Amino acid sequence: MSKGSSRSLTLSLAAAWALGALVAATPAPAAQPLVFQVRQGRFLNVFLREGPVAAHLVLRSGTDPRLLIAFPAGDSGVGLWFEHGPEVRWRAGRPQPAQARDSQGRALHGMSVDVWAVGRELTIREAVLSSVRVLRDERTRQPLPPGIAATPVVRGNTLTWSRNRLDGAPGYRLAVEVRHGELRGARILSGHDGRIGLRIIGLTGERPLTPLTGRQLLREPVTNTGARETLEFLAYRQKLLAGSWRFDTYFGRDTLMSVHLLMPVLAAPAIDDALSSVLARLSPRGEVAHEEDIGEQAVLDHLQSGVHSAAPVYHYQMIDEDYMLAPDAAAWLLSSRGRAGAGAYLAAPVGGPLQRRMTRGAALVENLRFVLQSAEPFARAPSVAHLIGLKPGMSAGDWRDSGTGLGGGHYPYDVNAALVPAALRAAARLQASGLLAPYLSGADHELFARAGRMAAVWRKKAPPLFDVSVPHAQAARDIQRYAAAREIDPRPALAALEPGAVHFHALALSVSGRPIAVMQSDEGYRLLFGHPDARSLDRIAALLRPFPAGLLTGAGMVVADPVYCPRTVRKLFTRNAYHGTVVWSWQQALFAAGLARQLKRRDLPPAVRVNLRRAQRRLWAVIRASRSMENAELWSWRYAAGRYEMRPFGSSSADATESDAAQLWSTVYLAVRPPKY
Repeated sequence: MSKGSSRSLTLSLAAAWALGALVAATPAPAAQPLVFQVRQGRFLNVFLREGPVAAHLVLRSGTDPRLLIAFPAGDSGVGLWFEHGPEVRWRAGRPQPAQARDSQGRALHGMSVDVWAVGRELTIREAVLSSVRVLRDERTRQPLPPGIAATPVVRGNTLTWSRNRLDGAPGYRLAVEVRHGELRGARILSGHDGRIGLRIIGLTGERPLTPLTGRQLLREPVTNTGARETLEFLAYRQKLLAGSWRFDTYFGRDTLMSVHLLMPVLAAPAIDDALSSVLARLSPRGEVAHEEDIGEQAVLDHLQSGVHSAAPVYHYQMIDEDYMLAPDAAAWLLSSRGRAGAGAYLAAPVGGPLQRRMTRGAALVENLRFVLQSAEPFARAPSVAHLIGLKPGMSAGDWRDSGTGLGGGHYPYDVNAALVPAALRAAARLQASGLLAPYLSGADHELFARAGRMAAVWRKKAPPLFDVSVPHAQAARDIQRYAAAREIDPRPALAALEPGAVHFHALALSVSGRPIAVMQSDEGYRLLFGHPDARSLDRIAALLRPFPAGLLTGAGMVVADPVYCPRTVRKLFTRNAYHGTVVWSWQQALFAAGLARQLKRRDLPPAVRVNLRRAQRRLWAVIRASRSMENAELWSWRYAAGRYEMRPFGSSSADATESDAAQLWSTVYLAVRPPKY
């Protein structure tokens, strides 16, 4: 359907099944079908994985209702948007696998599910069948790319949209049958009981993925059912999906961070496959691919250059994930579980979507070489100018990858203070193990021999460049003003301030080296990968003071606190911003895992250990309180009646986007567990 100015629905009464007969939904034989629901605020999510089908139905209630089905196969989806109108509330029955043949006899797979809407009517605004990326862009209501629009076919009380992929490959189908109520043109009217009953069938012709299940995925049974179901839906032999519905494909950072935290509970095949998916997508320079465009999104990418192709397109615009592969590789290949097969693993061909003609060991060395070469200038002459900065033309480069996530900064703290030294130490360990010897050139030996010394320079010299100090009196004034503007009780935050100045590390540095004075949760990386001194650990523990003196709210640990920033920066970090004063589940887990790691050290002064233990208790208290949102991507909060309450991100029209109900790196609580005191 066209996104023209009228945005109206055109109905065709042409011969109905010209697009191919729809096959009735019947359960496909499968050993262990995966079916579960997640309700978060106005969003109801229904997941199904059975046989060749993996599908995720998202129903949005409210005055702007929507339904869509996303498929991991080809990162594809079908969606139906309704006009603004009276309040609608959805519920759904148990989904079933569905299959069909298109007009050329090619197989389509998907989901059939009966849903009910409590509301007077639904008026169809638009249907979109394409890549999930195209469905995501509908939020901005930009015109659809040429050739994407599909015209519905009407047969009785059923509307069907169907089309091939732009390159003629098997495409997509969405059928909506009105089973309770009445279809009148673009309007669906409720029955006398005020309800609308629909049968939704969504199908894709993209190639199904091969799921990781049972002992291929997890070493042993787990009790956290929600996290296990989410992980199972997102885990495949070809790749781990970053999240559903909006990120139903490979993302390098998400894969590497999740594998690192989940490694204690993941089965060996899952770790091997996940790391292989990263190695297979490296650039010729050894950079880790941030994201892939596949399916129809790849076709659209190539058409911009006048090329007709569906070959995957890989993006390398981020900088943090380049330094995340080495710690994962070292943690796995040098572990007791991984070491036995490490040599054989590295000697195997990379293969994968790029069909790289090299071994995994050679690919890993390419990445390590890139790490060492990029880190060497700072190791020789430590200065801001030699830090790792964003790539030209980019406003983001790490996990805070919205346009304002770094507050205008150019040198991210997490990359320079934590990830680069971690990658260098991992390179030194891998070099010392001898595993890399078959893949190193003569010049490599000299370069790799310097990895340990380089790591020491980065670890000592990089963090102080991000130091921020706020005098006590100014800090108290800033907290009072910030809290008053947001109608938050400032007393817990003020009481938590200790005498003297407030010290923390900036979120990032500007090009000129000016600190972006936002308190931030990325210290979790240093806790997980580094060996901070006692003074640094005290400052990190102090971040878990009550908000806005620190990051801790009753709804969780926020990832950014701009209380000490100029107004121009503060306005970038709100409860509606994707990387603002919001809670990301995996960042809490990262911090928790890091605290547990530091508390295993035997060189800490007793007072520091007490501070870390206190911070750990505070953090786990809010993690437990937010269990209902644990597997989600992120959430926001509101303050009422003297307490913080969780609010699903995307439930407000002011929110930058919506949160995924199933997020890969939010499943890490399968391995990150509360301490036993």
